Amino acid sequence: MRSRTPAIPHVTAVAAALLGLLLPLFALGPPAQAAPTGFRVENGRLLERSGNDFVMRGVNHAHTWYAGRISSLSHIKAKGANTVRVVLSSGDRWTRNDTADVANVVAECKRNRLICVLEVHDTTGYGEQSGAVTLSRAADYWISVQSALTGQEDYVIVNIGNEPYGNNNYASWTADTKAAIQKLRTAGFDHTLMVDAPNWGQDWAFTMRDNAASVFAADPDANTVFSIHMYGVFDTAAEISDYLGRFVTAKLPIVVGEFGHDHSDGNPDEEAVLATAQRLGLGYLGWSWSGNGGGVEYLDMVTNFDPNQLTSWGQRLFNGANGIAATAREAAIYSSSGGGDTTPPTAPGTPSTSAVTSSSATLTWAAATDATGVSGYDVVRVNGTSETAATTTTGTSATLTGLTPATSYVFAVYARDSAGNRSPRSGTVTVTTTSGGSMAACAVGYRVTSEWSGGFQGEIVVRNTGTSAINGWTLRWTFPDSQRVTNLWGGTATQSGAEVSVTAASYTANIPAAGSVTLGFTASRGSTNPSPTAFALNGSTCTVS
Repeated sequence: MRSRTPAIPHVTAVAAALLGLLLPLFALGPPAQAAPTGFRVENGRLLERSGNDFVMRGVNHAHTWYAGRISSLSHIKAKGANTVRVVLSSGDRWTRNDTADVANVVAECKRNRLICVLEVHDTTGYGEQSGAVTLSRAADYWISVQSALTGQEDYVIVNIGNEPYGNNNYASWTADTKAAIQKLRTAGFDHTLMVDAPNWGQDWAFTMRDNAASVFAADPDANTVFSIHMYGVFDTAAEISDYLGRFVTAKLPIVVGEFGHDHSDGNPDEEAVLATAQRLGLGYLGWSWSGNGGGVEYLDMVTNFDPNQLTSWGQRLFNGANGIAATAREAAIYSSSGGGDTTPPTAPGTPSTSAVTSSSATLTWAAATDATGVSGYDVVRVNGTSETAATTTTGTSATLTGLTPATSYVFAVYARDSAGNRSPRSGTVTVTTTSGGSMAACAVGYRVTSEWSGGFQGEIVVRNTGTSAINGWTLRWTFPDSQRVTNLWGGTATQSGAEVSVTAASYTANIPAAGSVTLGFTASRGSTNPSPTAFALNGSTCTVS
């Protein structure tokens, strides 16, 4: 991601450039590798020192703008991630992260058994973005903090510079990237290096794709990984599969270093990113944990850095198909250095319920025990023999929202330890939400404004039919099929399974008597797209108009 206030990338040349997908990669002839001192690349795969194949499953965290949020690393681990990509600054555009701070970030990654990908963000959009600096300047920064990184080759990957060229003069990316790699090797860096693509990371002109072999060959250690960022340029499964597949066929290591479910330059196909990465055994790092601004707040995975407030994007990435919780495997270095912990925690206590309303309930349970410590709990909804992720938390209670009035639910809890071992399931508890009382003084109109294969755009009009203003509101509904909100304007949406909860934006929070507010959203869908039949505003049922 470019920054918290990113400029919109130019994609006018995308259509023409995509015709180049049929161009072959250069033939490969990678040099012999140096003896590994930690992570290494072999035959197109990222390996740990032990030879264990490592596939990144994690997220980006904007540390340089939120240095006081270092506890986010433990929360990211608790959600199941094995890797975190940490935003740092060389001091050229934002406050510099000095050697002591870098050392602290690395220590926190290790304490939470995460692999740490460190990146310099000041290079973002060089040549197009005012104030952006060169890869050479980024390399100088890494050399200046080298003492915090030496000896950490088993735990740290150095991502030289974020999105190092915009859409101007990007042909220079190849030579500049080679020079930066060699500068770091000459300075004594033995780490695996990661290099981002130009064109704001999206490589629509295929500069990285078509020059990757020569860049890899320029690394005397043969220990460089390529990173593609997938936003609006990658809006079809065919483009995603072709781009990543070419690297795999060429035995060149690649990860999706950033991606999201939506963006200002178009709607990326996040489902295809996740499915293709899983099929090819490639790493991915979603953008981003929390704190986005500049109009892309919808890319936050949790609200206000609260791990118990997953957004719909966070829920999808962590708990959905091919997501982090289902596919991440902790780095072997932590098991080997910790004695190979394979013992799961004990089962948590059977949850008890409190504060049950028409749309929410609080669960509380007795803590599980584990020899190395419990790192988190997974709350699941149980339906016969199947389970659906409801939320995750580091504590022994959770408030579940977005529930349907007058409905029975069955919930249970699992515990996880820092080695990734999962406990037996707790006993189950049945929660029946209240009816919500009488009809509220509200009416909701729902309509589909446009539809396409696999997706649609919708509109919701919330009308105040009462005689006094509504100041602040939460609207809830349940989709009757497999619809999932991907972006919403007019409020902040969270989704758990089929249940959607929207809290008002500042500019829609007040609904005067006889007034209304309008929400718009895009969503994915299956083969059918039936409309919701019930809506609740602040826990009370509205008429559907």
